[in-house]
Amino acid sequence: MFPLRDNIPLSRVPVVTISIIAINVVAYLLEIRHGGSFFGGPTEQTAVRWGAIPYELTHSGDHCELITHMLPGGTASTVACQGQAGVTGTPAPQPATWITAFTAMFLHGGFLHIFGNMLFLAVFGPNVEDAMTRPRYAVFYLLGGIVALGAQVAAGPNSTVPTLGASGAIAAVLGGYILLYPRARVITLIFIIFFFTIVELPAFVLLGVWFVLDGIAGAVSSTGTEGVAYFAHIGGFLFGLAAIRAFAKRRPPRGGQAAPGLA
Repeated sequence: MFPLRDNIPLSRVPVVTISIIAINVVAYLLEIRHGGSFFGGPTEQTAVRWGAIPYELTHSGDHCELITHMLPGGTASTVACQGQAGVTGTPAPQPATWITAFTAMFLHGGFLHIFGNMLFLAVFGPNVEDAMTRPRYAVFYLLGGIVALGAQVAAGPNSTVPTLGASGAIAAVLGGYILLYPRARVITLIFIIFFFTIVELPAFVLLGVWFVLDGIAGAVSSTGTEGVAYFAHIGGFLFGLAAIRAFAKRRPPRGGQAAPGLA
């Protein structure tokens, strides 16, 4: 299922949403240029270096790095962190931990991962942006990503699995969208084996599909170090639901079958 557009008219060009998508695409091309692949995503080393690792965020000053072990049948990689039992030495210089909380929001584990995220942001982001000032929308998006990461860290504070992707921030956008446009309809392309059809679906149906597609994309990523950040999705979505009324000061444009959720 691929959302194409909704039935809510825009009152202006969604400059911030377009910029966020462009930044994500450029970041993806940069992260795969050293050993990664276009469809498979970045290397494990890149994911560990620039992804947000819960262990680093909950153990101030301690850093993690990718360790490769030689095995009879080949090699295996694990993430080792300072302070863990049996871990000695000092890891190679790397970005400050607080920086990775932001870089992780603009990196992805593979082509399916970034394609799914950017598709849903392109469809649902413009109208959320339209309901507030552009600076407010940028802050809303970034805060949504930070809160989402916080939820993931809270669920597994000692996890050494790097978190990558815009899923948490986009989940915040979707949470805000549902409250702003509770009766929105989305034109959707549906593939059934070798056939396809175009139907109009309620936005909340597409929300459920987004969770499934994002989970599949993360699961099939070839880097092997990224997990599916389900708690980040939940945290971001709940943030969007809770914060949208504080951020959306512009009245959403009337039109289609949507009913603005703000007074």
